[in-house]
Amino acid sequence: MGVLLTKDAVNHALLRSLDLVEVSPGAQPPVCKIMDYGKHKYKLTRKERTAKKQSRVKTSIQKTKEVKFKTRTGDNELDWKIKQVKKFLSKGNKVKITVLFRGREITHPELGMNVLKTVRDSLLDEAILESPPGMSGNILSMTLMPPSNKINKG
Repeated sequence: MGVLLTKDAVNHALLRSLDLVEVSPGAQPPVCKIMDYGKHKYKLTRKERTAKKQSRVKTSIQKTKEVKFKTRTGDNELDWKIKQVKKFLSKGNKVKITVLFRGREITHPELGMNVLKTVRDSLLDEAILESPPGMSGNILSMTLMPPSNKINKG
């Protein structure tokens, strides 16, 4: 519309039932646009949402999964849980292995260390030890991560 006085620009906007929006305040003279500001804000929020969703998909490739064991976990269940850990690692996820001590079991932490050692030894080729075994209250845990060359997307 060219260069207008502020009063004239506001009147044009009111006649069309739209808003006068300042686009570039630093310019000489300031640049304004006649538009539906509510619709403009809505479009901006939709763009931000879609951008956020797309960035979340890209960054959430590696998640941390947790597999819990007890000191008295049987051999069959141990093998089954190790298969689950292998599946998580092959998909590119980190895996936190935890051993839960209940009651007086806490007086024998070596039983939990034996479980973790068994798991670590059976996953020697499929995993890298990210954090060594450590106690936190009544939980003994370690974190494994997949080697970068063994990740299958699927």
